[in-house]
Amino acid sequence: MLRNLLALRQVAQRTITTASRRQFENKVSEKQKLFQEDNGIPVHLKGGVADALLYRATMILTVGGAAYAIYQLAMASLPKKQN
Repeated sequence: MLRNLLALRQVAQRTITTASRRQFENKVSEKQKLFQEDNGIPVHLKGGVADALLYRATMILTVGGAAYAIYQLAMASLPKKQN
């Protein structure tokens, strides 16, 4: 029983340590060059098309949400006339 437990522990440790040994290409220097480049583009848009789409979606939701909140405040402050 103890031997099985030790074997199981070794397999688990081996799986965890070998899974963390995968080699990934280090792209930090490429990203640093991209974001530090002085090309007039704001840093929050330098990531490309995905950043631009996320920025626009955020702006649309923010402006739309603010407009809806103002509309709801106006409707709440102006009670309906009763006949």
